[in-house]
Amino acid sequence: MSCNAWSSSSLLEFKPHFNSSSCKTRRSFQFAPRASKIATEKKSSSDLPHLVLHDSLEAAGIDTRHARDAREGFCSQISRMTELNGESSIAISRGADLAKVALQIAAEDDSLVSHSSVPLPVSSFISRLDDLSFGFCSNYLPPSGSSPEIFFGNLERYLYVDKGFRRIDSALDARSLYLHSTLTCRSGSATMLSLIYSEVLKMVRITGFLDFDAEIYCPDSLEKSLPRGYDKKKSKISDETHIMTARSLIVKILKNLKDTFWPFQYGQSSSLFLRAVHVANRVYGSSVSQDPTTTNENVSPMEIASAKSAQHRLQRGVWTSVRFGDMRRALAACERLILLHGDNEELRDYAVLLYHCGYYEDCLKHLTLFETSQEREDKRNPINKLEDDAVNILKARINLIMAEEGWNKPSASTSYWSSNYEPW
Repeated sequence: MSCNAWSSSSLLEFKPHFNSSSCKTRRSFQFAPRASKIATEKKSSSDLPHLVLHDSLEAAGIDTRHARDAREGFCSQISRMTELNGESSIAISRGADLAKVALQIAAEDDSLVSHSSVPLPVSSFISRLDDLSFGFCSNYLPPSGSSPEIFFGNLERYLYVDKGFRRIDSALDARSLYLHSTLTCRSGSATMLSLIYSEVLKMVRITGFLDFDAEIYCPDSLEKSLPRGYDKKKSKISDETHIMTARSLIVKILKNLKDTFWPFQYGQSSSLFLRAVHVANRVYGSSVSQDPTTTNENVSPMEIASAKSAQHRLQRGVWTSVRFGDMRRALAACERLILLHGDNEELRDYAVLLYHCGYYEDCLKHLTLFETSQEREDKRNPINKLEDDAVNILKARINLIMAEEGWNKPSASTSYWSSNYEPW
């Protein structure tokens, strides 16, 4: 439903009856985790191979203090997410503070890109989000006993009409993937708008003005609609696929960033990993028929040129450019997904980025861990077979590189980051 679909004549508008000064902010009403943490059932962070991004940047003389602080804030929040509340809807305020998680992600990426001497003001954007929630509670809450339809109608008119929040495609503006930019520009991805919707809804619940079981319909990328709320008692079976949990929201945020900033944007395959391996195969001279990452031997000259161009930019140290991804933010997204203990394929995707950065030992460790921990749902899937073959070939290539006489670990002066050119 578009923003123009809401008519002020069909919705009730009420005088303020909520005093925000008499209520604590929502940050004071966090629920303590009660179940065992998700991480206890999976490999702990200390058992994972070394995550190289921050250390490699620092070795190249790049200040990473703010990025490290933001990463610690991210880890602190996800450590509060238990198996129970991780699978709870984002309309419920338990465990990790999702707004803080999203802002810590934005703070780290901002530090990696901007080189600013001051960190992103996370607390200021938290206050802005609280003010947005209190604005609804103060001026748009319907009288007690009003129907859920009237409540959600007022909430959606408040957000999408009066406040002007709108949905845009991240391909047109990558800022839509970050919460602080969405709050500032009033335009964001469906995921960010769903998060803002849930934060306002949780504030209403915390302050005691929500007397029914509310749920949020989160549209997928193929839909053009906006997030909306509904009474869970009136939900349909088809609505269940559009309910986003706390864990799936964080994964969605990170995967959106990973997809957007992946340095190898072009190729026949939908697999990010195969695109990256395809670039390596094109650069290092394998013939088209020998390339295990493609199912079609008739690869166009345009694809070969695109692959060589991507590798050339990386060799020159151009780590980010318009429409060609961003190596730093892609690595950061992969590392956070690994820390979140997501899909084991994140280890493999992270490894291929390390390969292109020249960190062969770390790449090999992550590939080995991926192979020992992977559980393929369908090994007959042709994409899965191509990916497995590509992993084996990549491991063989790394072993040959490391066996070459005179090979050394990249030093600070010869590392991937030492010759970086800024994209602007």
